Amino acid sequence: MSPPPPEIIIYPKPVSYTEGLEIQEKTVADILAGEAHDQILLLEHEPVYTIGRLRDQSSLGSASLPHPIFETNRGGQATYHGPGQLVGYPLLDLNLRGRDLHLHLRSIEDALIAACGDLGVAADRRESLTGVWVENRKLASIGVGVRKWISMHGFAINITRESLPPFLAITPCGLDGVSMTCLAAETDQEITMKAAIEAISKRLIESLTSYPAP
Repeated sequence: MSPPPPEIIIYPKPVSYTEGLEIQEKTVADILAGEAHDQILLLEHEPVYTIGRLRDQSSLGSASLPHPIFETNRGGQATYHGPGQLVGYPLLDLNLRGRDLHLHLRSIEDALIAACGDLGVAADRRESLTGVWVENRKLASIGVGVRKWISMHGFAINITRESLPPFLAITPCGLDGVSMTCLAAETDQEITMKAAIEAISKRLIESLTSYPAP
């Protein structure tokens, strides 16, 4: 039997990265304590650069950055979060979903690729690279983790053109020569955050509820 669908929780105003991390940590603790059910948080962050706790942080570049930097407990190199980008945090009990972190990550990719198709963008994977791509342009980044098999972190997908300029100051995800893109640029028309949330929510529910029984 598949686990019940997670609840989608949408934040109407931009959330600081620190607050988003605090919300995740509290929700994970509540799920572990049996006081909360699985949730997917959907939000925009206030402008921030984030990077994992790495010795090599050269992906942040050498120049002064236009927004704050937050060193987070996820893995991976530098990225940017801010207005025009939808961030999703699936907080799920993977004990009920086979304890397969690779499957969890690929299920998020599947959902985003399907939602992009619904919105008129032919997105896909790239071999050996995590995330969602349109040819050689990166549309969405994905980074996940677990705490006692409760998932944390998730994805960031660029929706409007507003989300792109801050990436020019860094080497996104430490990948030289990669250009970032957004749904609006790929469709050459404006896609609202509301439309993106509707499409992505639907596909996330489908993909993240269809795990095999443990």
